[in-house]
Amino acid sequence: MTSQYLNQLHTADKLAAEPWPEDATLYQPYEAEQILLPENASCLAVKAYLKMCNLPFGIRSCANAEHMSPGGRMTKLPFIRAGAFIFAEFEPIVNFVEQKDLAIGSWQDEDEKADMRTYVSLVENIFTMAELYISFRNERVYKEVTAPRNGIVFPWPLSVMQNYSKRRNALRLLKVYQWDDLDIDAVIDKVAKCCETLEYKLKESPDTPYFYGDQPCELDAIAFGHLFSILTTTLPNMALAQTVKKFKHLVEFCRFVDEKYFQTRCLHD
Repeated sequence: MTSQYLNQLHTADKLAAEPWPEDATLYQPYEAEQILLPENASCLAVKAYLKMCNLPFGIRSCANAEHMSPGGRMTKLPFIRAGAFIFAEFEPIVNFVEQKDLAIGSWQDEDEKADMRTYVSLVENIFTMAELYISFRNERVYKEVTAPRNGIVFPWPLSVMQNYSKRRNALRLLKVYQWDDLDIDAVIDKVAKCCETLEYKLKESPDTPYFYGDQPCELDAIAFGHLFSILTTTLPNMALAQTVKKFKHLVEFCRFVDEKYFQTRCLHD
């Protein structure tokens, strides 16, 4: 136990001591033909966070990015290689950046950080589960979008096996979080309540563009990643996007972050 603790301290010291590598690389599936909604949201959240931190990074698209990942709690993506270190998913990557004192949100006091991280957890859990649900539990979305995109990089019959495995793992995760027995109306209700909570928080600072004032924090990055991905992903069932569109302040927030950091201009008035 003592040895494990000392190893963790040693790793933390190494993380803090090394500068941010100029060749840091973010790994993800191919955007145009392969990436799925939950993965796209997670990848976009990390990209937004790194851009908000003004940290340089490259992007490498790989057909087997998920299988190259060291693992994760939900999507396993994206993962980042920074020097000798590899981290996957939003929270571990944020923690890595924080170890180097390069993170946004360093201006927040401990109480505000604790409050902010409650929102981050809410956003990640609700939106990721909803994205997994619509992608793997809705039959039309699964057959017309999820299965073809997930299987496109694999030859038959490997594509069939990969789709079966991917769907099984997604349904298992939904069961763990007790979303497997929900109907679409219950899912939409959860998403709407999460959006309502976020919009209320955003309106607490009406004269500033971010959730906690005039500077971004990790909540801004993860909320943008999920909201923007839902709004800009075309699916046979657009229930998630239609729900988010009802919250005009959140849509305007997404438009602002996109304009400032990405310039895709996918959200039209």
